[in-house]
Amino acid sequence: MTPVLISGTGLAGEIAQLINRVYADAEKGIWLEGGSRTTEAEVAELIAAGEIAVARSDGRVVGSVRVHLLEDGAGEFGMLVAAPEERGTGIGTDLVAFAEDWGRSHGVAEMQLELLVPQEWSHPVKEFLRSWYTRIGYRLVRTDSLESAYPHLVPRLACPCDFLVFRKVLDPSR
Repeated sequence: MTPVLISGTGLAGEIAQLINRVYADAEKGIWLEGGSRTTEAEVAELIAAGEIAVARSDGRVVGSVRVHLLEDGAGEFGMLVAAPEERGTGIGTDLVAFAEDWGRSHGVAEMQLELLVPQEWSHPVKEFLRSWYTRIGYRLVRTDSLESAYPHLVPRLACPCDFLVFRKVLDPSR
């Protein structure tokens, strides 16, 4: 179940559905009801840009991750999802390893990820992810307000949130 970058937008709908299904649970209570994390059109654009990798099992998409380069030369991954019925099988670990290998192959010294967290309460999925990312070597480098980075998203929030920016050095010799 080795993740691969995909080309062609034929899977955009299936990937968007998986992302929205996972994020509906993973960010429950953070967003106002009725919203979705992404659209088929957005996923198709990311696929066309070479930024979406998927993991498959028995021909179906069971996980995906977005990878891209940041302006400062670091790599970033996001929209990391594993199908709920496949959790605990290593898909998330495989997708993060893919993202880090992608970063190395693009000559980046660090990978970054962002984690949206409520300011006034503890979200169990977000706490799990924060702990997991820390265990695999990501370190918190800053906390930003969502308003400063993504002001267009603020009206969709159900509660005040920050986003935590984590980075991992891929090659300690650099």
